[in-house]
Amino acid sequence: MRSFDYARASEPQAAAAAAAIAGTKFIAGGTNLLDLMKLQIETPQKLVDISRLDLRDITPTETGLRIGAMVTNSDLAADATIRRDYAVLSRALLAGASGQLRNKATTGGNFLQRTRCGYFYETNAACNKREPGSGCDAIGGFNRIHAILGASEHCIATHPSDMAVAMRALGAEVETVKADGSSRRLGLADLYRLPGDTPDVETNLEAGELIVAVHLPKPAGGRHVYRKVRDRASYAFALISVAAVVTMQDGRIAAANLAFGGVAHMPWRDPAVENLLIGQAPSDALFARAADTLLADARGQGQNDFKIELMRRTLPAVLAEATGAQA
Repeated sequence: MRSFDYARASEPQAAAAAAAIAGTKFIAGGTNLLDLMKLQIETPQKLVDISRLDLRDITPTETGLRIGAMVTNSDLAADATIRRDYAVLSRALLAGASGQLRNKATTGGNFLQRTRCGYFYETNAACNKREPGSGCDAIGGFNRIHAILGASEHCIATHPSDMAVAMRALGAEVETVKADGSSRRLGLADLYRLPGDTPDVETNLEAGELIVAVHLPKPAGGRHVYRKVRDRASYAFALISVAAVVTMQDGRIAAANLAFGGVAHMPWRDPAVENLLIGQAPSDALFARAADTLLADARGQGQNDFKIELMRRTLPAVLAEATGAQA
């Protein structure tokens, strides 16, 4: 690890201003950043420690719930309101990482963790995300865990978060503070970017812009399901995952909020799939059409071709559970 300067922030705007200087990074739980610094993939000249900021509250609002960015993944998963009203989020959090990591990992940091592509972590490999213009060894390489949707010829990495998948299904927005003290709210579709020809630019956050909270809308009710398919049951990233919040009325699907992990550069959501389901009675044929719609533009890279068939089987199973159609 290379040497770096260190400063502890006392309030969000000062932290944002300090981190707007080139070569500066925030550090909170550090569960991803420190690993990257040890490998010299991240080599910040200065770290701004935001771990002491007063951002650890989960509070009801007129429009739903506000979650401070420093709330740990463990505390968020165990919160009584989250477990009761946003169960898909609690289940996704508990499906991610180990207990020790969840005790340190923060809500804000979870959104911004980097891809787990092996070529990104191997400094001798070509990786446009780590070193723009160097190429992508994952294309034509060992790409079993890589993207089947939204990828580009420059990057086929996937976003690793379980939490962000559930957050996207719930319609979460992040609240930020910029270096000039202004603030804004971004939906996850606007927070994240697809790789295109600049996979090194992963979000639309400005220099120094700090996530201070996450806002969830009022509870949607319905059944909450989070299904994560992985190589082993403990401490493994998703090959694919599905977050579903489905409301039934008079035997038909009244609302369906779905998001998908392990398939793209960002937590994936497809309105066409949700629109297809609304107003329909649950059936195997309907669920198969939903999977076909989701996967219409899916493209495997050889070793990850199985993900297409895996999602084609997993999504109907999740929908059957969420609609109560499961025997």
